[in-house]
Amino acid sequence: MAFGKVIDMKLVSDWRQSLKWFSVQAMALQGATAAAWLALPAEWRETFPAEWMTACAVLLMALGIVGRLVDQGGSDA
Repeated sequence: MAFGKVIDMKLVSDWRQSLKWFSVQAMALQGATAAAWLALPAEWRETFPAEWMTACAVLLMALGIVGRLVDQGGSDA
């Protein structure tokens, strides 16, 4: 891709089914996990190693990426 080139992005044809896709579920869970972590009181967060949260985020993001690469049924999924 050249610099300055405009990318023409379009929704997939079956976007209404996206909540059923594993990739969307994994990335939504990653976001929810991060939000829940930040909502915890500092004393509670200190009881868990920060590396666990990082590992969880990386794992769920990787699962989301893999989920996008695997055919999940439908025309564009």
